[in-house]
Amino acid sequence: MPPNNPALRGILLMVISLGVFTLMDAIGKYLSRFYPVPGVVWARYGINVLLLFAFLAWRGELRYLRTARPRIQLARGLLLGMATLLYFTALSRMPLAEASAIAFVLPLFVAVLAVPMLGERLDAPRLIAIVVGLAGVVAVVRPGSAAFTAYALLPLGMALMNALYHILTRKVAGVEPPLTSLFYGSLVGAVMFLPVLPFAWRTPQDPFHWGLLLVLGLLATVGHFILIRAFEFAPATLLAPFVYTQLLWTMLVGWLVFGDFPDGGAILGMAIIVGAGLYLAGRQRLSVKKMRA
Repeated sequence: MPPNNPALRGILLMVISLGVFTLMDAIGKYLSRFYPVPGVVWARYGINVLLLFAFLAWRGELRYLRTARPRIQLARGLLLGMATLLYFTALSRMPLAEASAIAFVLPLFVAVLAVPMLGERLDAPRLIAIVVGLAGVVAVVRPGSAAFTAYALLPLGMALMNALYHILTRKVAGVEPPLTSLFYGSLVGAVMFLPVLPFAWRTPQDPFHWGLLLVLGLLATVGHFILIRAFEFAPATLLAPFVYTQLLWTMLVGWLVFGDFPDGGAILGMAIIVGAGLYLAGRQRLSVKKMRA
């Protein structure tokens, strides 16, 4: 890759980070076959926050542990933890690609919530894109298909929680360093699941499972670091469309690891969701250009 092309570096890092997150989701799905989901989620955040703390201590950057927005950071952490719980629960019962596709209504929810929470305007074309995207969800979980279960609602709940999380993240952007927000998201996620551990933790007897739990937390840490680096090389408006490459990762990993591959109807629904999301990303990029003009 040409060293003088930071945009390409940002795009590549974005795509790599999404692959890392997909592997993390696949491990979570696999472990949920053997262990209660809340315990797996706690391990994901617990290991993540320990690794982050060790990294910051090693770098002599423990100043990032101080936050100027404790209430917002607490709310962000709670939303992120609940989103992970809902999504891992869905993955325990659904194919990886279908669950991921439904969760990609996230940008649609962000567009709606940005109106009351950030004062942004929702025009008719964006509203149509949101309705079309939700129609794509119906195509993925169409009545009569194997995906049409109550568990299909969980990725929608995850997307809603994540949308609120993203809105609050926008509120602290520029006020808190990214590492501070990353640390508190992990810390709150680890602490919030502590009360249920006596009921949700099952100690692994298989060393391989211990290894997977460690890798789960490691991938969460590495994935977020790569994502932060991606935004250092390229603006969010440029990177937003490439978020949908995660669907390719989920289809590939779901097929290789679990033998699942979406049928024609599900792929059509995914295409509709992606199309609606790309349209919203394009509108957002156009709005940013107009503001800067």
